[in-house]
Amino acid sequence: MLSRSDILAFSDLPTEDVAVPEWSGSVRVRTLSGAERDAFEAASLQARGKDRTVNLANLRARLCVLCLVDEQGARLFSDLDAEALGRKSAKALARVYDVAARLNGLTEADAEELAKNSASGPAAASSSS
Repeated sequence: MLSRSDILAFSDLPTEDVAVPEWSGSVRVRTLSGAERDAFEAASLQARGKDRTVNLANLRARLCVLCLVDEQGARLFSDLDAEALGRKSAKALARVYDVAARLNGLTEADAEELAKNSASGPAAASSSS
C-alpha cells in the first residue's frame, strides 16, 4: 500500500518531445498537475447568469502555454503568451496540442462533459476569467 510520502514523492508528470517542422525544431510537452488541469477547465467555462458554455477561443494555444517546457521542466510561456502563441501556425499548434491533450487525457468528449456538467452545476463554480 502506498503511503502519503510515497505518493507525494513520486514524479508523475511525464514529458514528450514533439517534432514541429513548421518551427524547424522540436519542443517538450509535459503533463499538467491536477490543480493546473482544474484551472484550465475552469478558465474554459463562460457563464452568463445560469447558462454556461465551453470557451473554445484560442483553446489550443491556452493548453500549449501550460504544457510547453524547457529541458529543466520550467514553462516556456506565461498565461499571458496564449494570444501571441495563438497567432502561430495552426498546423504547428495542432501538433503540440494533440500531444498535450493525449498526455493529459483531454478528449473532445471531455469538453462535451464539461459543458454538460457546468450547465447543471452550481453558479458559484464559475471562473472570473
